[in-house]
Amino acid sequence: MKNNIYKIVFGFVMMLLILTSCVQDDDFGIPNISTEDLSIPTEKVITFKAIKSLYEQAVTGGNSTAMISDDVYIQGYVVSSDKAGNFFEELIIQNKTDDSNPDNDPRLGFKIDINVSSLSDTYQFGQKVYVKLEGLTVGETSGVITIGKGDAVNVKQIQAAEYKDIVLRTNEIAEIKPEIVGLADLTENYENTLIQLDNMQLNRFELGATFASESFDEFDGLRLLESCDSGIQMIMQTSTFSDFKSLVVPQGKGSVTGVFSRDFRDNFSVLVINSSAAINFDSNERCDPLEFSCGLASTIGSENLLYEDFEPQRNNRPIEIAGWTNYIEAGTEAWEGFSSTSSNASLGRSARFQSASSGDISNIGWLITPAIDLDAQDGESLRFKTSSSLADSSYMEVFYSSDWDGTEANVTSATWAILTDAYVVKDSDSFAPWFSSGNVDLTCISGTIHIAFKYTGSGQSTFDGVYELDEISVDYVL
Repeated sequence: MKNNIYKIVFGFVMMLLILTSCVQDDDFGIPNISTEDLSIPTEKVITFKAIKSLYEQAVTGGNSTAMISDDVYIQGYVVSSDKAGNFFEELIIQNKTDDSNPDNDPRLGFKIDINVSSLSDTYQFGQKVYVKLEGLTVGETSGVITIGKGDAVNVKQIQAAEYKDIVLRTNEIAEIKPEIVGLADLTENYENTLIQLDNMQLNRFELGATFASESFDEFDGLRLLESCDSGIQMIMQTSTFSDFKSLVVPQGKGSVTGVFSRDFRDNFSVLVINSSAAINFDSNERCDPLEFSCGLASTIGSENLLYEDFEPQRNNRPIEIAGWTNYIEAGTEAWEGFSSTSSNASLGRSARFQSASSGDISNIGWLITPAIDLDAQDGESLRFKTSSSLADSSYMEVFYSSDWDGTEANVTSATWAILTDAYVVKDSDSFAPWFSSGNVDLTCISGTIHIAFKYTGSGQSTFDGVYELDEISVDYVL
């Protein structure tokens, strides 16, 4: 009996020893963040602003990276988490927990490139860290400033054997307050930082879509969010490896919080969320514009009511055509003449809207046709072509109105409905080809109408795309 008791006790002790030896911090999702208090001399801690300036000076001098040889550190806070699988082998840190003192110490962020998955097992969201910069390289990957190993040309990953000696964690877990910002105010300075966008919704054409499990989502799901305040749009990027990829994107309206970044090829700005909980669309009231659809017409009419190819227009000068209205709702730019034989060639001469370098917080421009009487004939349809030069989240829409009085003063007060069947080039389309709108059926509209081509963007580098428009034709059947 006594021997049996000894065996039971011995077995229990051995089981505890085995379990204790197997449970390691790297094996479970709940990190052990306790560590010895770091003693980093104050004089060795430099600002994010100083590191960014060092990189910018290197670029100005003709280099693509800046290498750091001094024994210095930066202090920051983790604002990314790979726990839900939407970040991979990267840690995003920013210098502040809130937006206090923005003039002297602006909120800035960096990406740290680390060849390790499950970094959230080591670094919690909000955790204060120090990054030992000696021997590291600062450059760009996918369009955002990145810290890693490397050389004078490339930024390379910090390896698994060394990252814990470079990114030093503390015991402090801070509350991170995302900066609430409007889409029109976003600049490159917000990249790699946590932002909050209010009064947002998923674009109406993507309602019912999952985050990233549609048949066309190869590496990332790109979903179009839009502001109900300004109409400006932003792409939300979700990895097809995220654990929430199959969830349907909420269909209401509200706020969304994520890291402001660039897509993999550095073609456009994106918002990357840590998990599906970052979206709080708690209102069922959406802000969709009026929509109108007659479908696509099966045939093109043999007769023509209106045709415009912009050939008589002057390059880089506002479009001036008798009966047409070239209205600037916001900013200083208008639709202008354009011709090019480059890789993004025009169709002879075209109409173009370009907000880059305008310096404007917002650019909205309307190009409106003369009045079109749809009661005088049958079988009317609309055709046109569009192209873009890296739309950068700016966008173009096609409307019609039957109550606009033809004056600029009443453009925005008139009732305009989107012609939903007309295809307009998208941000994700290739920038070189021209895309046909399709033969848009107008036969279920009556009366006299105007058709408007509306551009929305800004002078900010994140929204300063270019749209081209040409070969507008309204036809009918005898």
